[in-house]
Amino acid sequence: MSSLDTLIKLHRWQLDEQRRKVTEMESLAEKLRAELQRLDREEEFEQQVAGDSHEANYAYSGFAKSLIDRRTKLSQSIRETEEQILEARAALADAYAEVKRYEIAAANRLLAKHRGLERIRQQELDEVALAGFRRRER
Repeated sequence: MSSLDTLIKLHRWQLDEQRRKVTEMESLAEKLRAELQRLDREEEFEQQVAGDSHEANYAYSGFAKSLIDRRTKLSQSIRETEEQILEARAALADAYAEVKRYEIAAANRLLAKHRGLERIRQQELDEVALAGFRRRER
């Protein structure tokens, strides 16, 4: 195994790691969005309960304050996660470009080797043909 093959293998592994990282971050962002939706449903339910009951109406203000804090924190976490996803996607694109660069170099090396073998084979055929031509000339 050549050093180029080792580099390709290493960079493919790094590319897979970047893919996993992006997938995990997208999953986290989706969970945070689902939690935000759950808070919205919970708020609607609590508003309805507070509207139906005079006693619950007094407790609703404390609930609303904590809900606002939780929603703010979740929104901030979602924004931060989305920024991290953008950074991770950029790193993924860089890793992909690096893998492609090494794969192209390996393909070019293989093509050059193949052309060299073809050149040698053609030289051998040319020598055989030239020797046959010389024999016929005598």
